[in-house]
Amino acid sequence: MSRQARPILAEGRREIAALDERIRRHPFLELWGEGRAARAALGMFAGQQRHIIESDLRSVALMVARAASAPTREFFLGMLQGERAALAVLPDLAAAANDPAQLLEAEPLPGAFAYSAYVAWLAQHGTPAEFAGAFLVNLEAWGANCGRMSRALRDRYGCTPRDTAFLDLFATASPDFEERGLAVLEEGLACGVSPAAIQRAARLLQGYELLFWDTMLQAARTEAAP
Repeated sequence: MSRQARPILAEGRREIAALDERIRRHPFLELWGEGRAARAALGMFAGQQRHIIESDLRSVALMVARAASAPTREFFLGMLQGERAALAVLPDLAAAANDPAQLLEAEPLPGAFAYSAYVAWLAQHGTPAEFAGAFLVNLEAWGANCGRMSRALRDRYGCTPRDTAFLDLFATASPDFEERGLAVLEEGLACGVSPAAIQRAARLLQGYELLFWDTMLQAARTEAAP
């Protein structure tokens, strides 16, 4: 299993290594790590995540419906359960901002929601292999950033494990997530999906990931402005 998929995924990761590094070293995370971000920015972050996850839930559910095999269906069902679990604990992150109303009142920012718009496009027009490949690449950097932000909130802002449960959920990936995702890629490759299409999906999703963090930084600076 994964004889073709693993080297294709590895090559996709090499292609976007510089982009991945920009995400992992993003100045938005430095604001939290140095204690310079306003708490209101945390509410803004949670509000944007609500829009993203609610959209992604629909997108992943569509991939479950489109799955042609039991392993592929199980992979996307696992993703769906993870998104639902994240949405359930998101209010605790918003509450830590001392303005939980932002969770429901925040309007989606174009630069933040572009990520989910592309995920929805993949769910409609891409293959399961492209969708899975994009997330296999993307979730590593996203998880690393969530872990870094969680530590900063506990160390610098006195947040509790309950407050950071949303971030911690993504920071701790399922140990078999990659293997199950590689099986989806392998199935797609066997059905004629091109390696270039899988790598393109990963590259584009990671580009939208960077745009999300850039948007968060701009919004956080606006929140901190007098």
